[in-house]
Amino acid sequence: MTTGSVSPRRADTRRNHERILVAAAASLAETGEVSFNAIAKQAEVGVGTVYRHFPTPEALILAVYRREVRQIVEIVPVLLKKHAPEEAFRVWVTDHLAHYMMTKKGLADALRRATASRGELPANAYEALVGAISTLLEANVEAGTVRPDLGPLVVLRGLAGLLLLDPDGDWRSEAASLADLIWHGMAR
Repeated sequence: MTTGSVSPRRADTRRNHERILVAAAASLAETGEVSFNAIAKQAEVGVGTVYRHFPTPEALILAVYRREVRQIVEIVPVLLKKHAPEEAFRVWVTDHLAHYMMTKKGLADALRRATASRGELPANAYEALVGAISTLLEANVEAGTVRPDLGPLVVLRGLAGLLLLDPDGDWRSEAASLADLIWHGMAR
């Protein structure tokens, strides 16, 4: 049984894998449901291809989750190259982390159902988020903009307040306000 891994030798296999994940992420964001037939149609692959990559809905949901977390983490170095560390932190929180949380409510519900039998979310995703925050903190400590005694877990706990934002409300300005509040607590 596969867990969503793809052979690095087959470009068409990698493309199909990514198309399936994109279609599944869109379906989960819109409906919170996984229909292999609908995902196959959206990804323009056969339903058998979806099953070959992801033998169960749970495997597909976990793969979508891992992909989404990887995107949030991989943007951090890009932001640090493009912005000053303080601005990189704010952009990451408001434009990436908050946006992810607000547009992925269906994924969150599906993920809770998919992991109910296992108990917890994949630990590596949590560790990856802690790593992303650590990278942002280190850049800001080096720039002299935040206190050096901050731990990434404390910052992550503060950012958990993003989960309380209303996706149907003015979550963008509320996320910016929360980022400002957290920043003032972190600043030197």
